[in-house]
This record gives sequence, structure tokens and C-alpha cells, in this order.
Amino acid sequence: MRLAAFLVFLLFCVYMLFARWYFVCEVRQLCGKEAAVVEDVRLKTLKLTEGDSVLLQGYDQFAFDSASAAPRLNADNQAFLDTLAAILKQRPDRNLTITGFYRESEKSIAPGYFENIGLARADQARKLLMKRGIPQSRFSLDHGLSQDNQLQEPLLFSLYDPNAVPQGFEKVVFTFKNMTFSDANFEYNSDVFLPGAPLKLYADSVKTYLGLNPAATLTIVGHTDSIGSDAYNLSLGLRRAQNARKYFTDSLGVKAEIKVESMGKKRPVAPNSKPNGSDNPEGRQKNRRVNFILENKDEAGQPQDEKILEDASDLN
Repeated sequence: MRLAAFLVFLLFCVYMLFARWYFVCEVRQLCGKEAAVVEDVRLKTLKLTEGDSVLLQGYDQFAFDSASAAPRLNADNQAFLDTLAAILKQRPDRNLTITGFYRESEKSIAPGYFENIGLARADQARKLLMKRGIPQSRFSLDHGLSQDNQLQEPLLFSLYDPNAVPQGFEKVVFTFKNMTFSDANFEYNSDVFLPGAPLKLYADSVKTYLGLNPAATLTIVGHTDSIGSDAYNLSLGLRRAQNARKYFTDSLGVKAEIKVESMGKKRPVAPNSKPNGSDNPEGRQKNRRVNFILENKDEAGQPQDEKILEDASDLN
């Protein structure tokens, strides 16, 4: 009986090896010479825009493996980044928004301080441009869920005038000293603070930074969407900022000065409604946020120069 069982198991293993070979080599054509000629095919739809104008176009899209924040760069991507950096140097009156997208299957991935992998991808593109000499202060980041599971167009690049932001929408920068988190860290329509893993990681780093910089202060600003009265939203934003401060002081033991403010619904980052007047849940979600602003003054009372901080997420 044992010999028969062994022979059956052996035959099963041979069958599985044959089935795998047939699928990989005959169906997918990924064996032998065919494997060497598999191409990294990308859409040539990458562009740089400013409003309705297209300034650059026809470049290869960036490519991101599933669950990866780091792009696979080819020569065309490098050329796009070089040209974009040159444009930014020639036009110091313009800043750049980089929007990073993520797949439905990647919704739960939150690298480092970032609440989604789309922001982490936008940050990687920002770092590549910073290496080309563009200051961090000239970037804002945005994010979105892709409708394409293959993520063939993972990044958008758009110039804007920082002194004339369209329709008054605030630009979000997502840096260590000016970080933003969504209302996912609060119960729905509540001020109860329930920090997620990215915010906890960020708060620990802020605690360390404040401990090393006695002159530094932290300001926490609450923002809401447009639903509800001005008074209600001002109150909700303030209560959320106060409870976030309580987490820093009571749970983490931070002794540094922490100020709290509320903007309510006065400073949206995205439209609360669509052009046809219907509700815009994604835009309202982006508007419901808490902003953490670190400031460090020298003995003369002037802000110190921004310095790049290395941390668990490699966030600058």
C-alpha cells in the first residue's frame, strides 16, 4: 500500500511539473528565446500640463509593480524628468503638483507616514526631481484610486501658479514639517481620535524631533468638508485638533508647545461637488483632514532653513 501511495504521489508531482511547464512555456511563451524578447510595453501618454495647456507629451508612462512605491524607470522616463526639471528651473514662478494613483487591490497599503501608496509614488517622483535640483518647497502631492487595475497611467504632472491657485483650493505638500492625514483617524462625524499606523509612526517621529529641537512648536489644524453649517464645522475641526493634541501630550508625553486651530470648511483641497452639482465623495474625503505643521525658530526668532529628515518612510 505504501509503495502504491508513493507511486501515485510521484505521478502527481510529474503531472504538476508538466502542467506548469506547459502553461509557462507553451501558453505564456516565456521559455527559451521567447523569454528574452518579452518587452516592457508602456503607453506613450505621459504629459505635463498647466491648466488646459499641454507643455510636454508623448513620453512613456512610469511603471510600478504591484504594492511597490518605487518606479521602474526607463530612458524615456529619465528624459521626461530631465526636461521637466529644466522647465521648473526656467519658470521659478510655477510649482508642480504630482498626483499618484493606486490599484483597487492596493487600497490597504500605507507605506511609512503615507496613508496610501499613491502618495508614496508621488513622493518618489518628487525625490527624483529634487535630485535634479528642484527645491522641495515647489511641490505639492495628490492621490487617487485608479479605475485601471493594470495602472497604465500611474502619475500626473501639472504646473500651477502658487499665487493664484484655481478656485481657492489649497495645495497639500505632504512633508515631514507640513503633513496631512485624513479623517480615517477619527470615528465618522466624531472628534474621537483613533490614529492609524501611519499617523502613529509620524507622531513618534515628531516627538523625537520636538525633543531634539526645544525651540520647535507644533500646530494642528482641523479641516472639514462642506456639509453642515460654518459654526458646526469650525467646532468639529477644532475638537479634532484638540483631541489630536491630547494624544501627543497624554499618550506620547510631548512637553513642547502645541497649538490648535480650525479652518472648518473654509480651505478645501478638492471640490465638494462635481461640475454638474452632484456630490463628490472623493473630494469631500480629501477635505476632511488634519494638518500637522512644525516650526522651528532660531534665537533671532526667524524660521530655520528646512532640512531633510531621514526616517522610517524616507519622507523628506
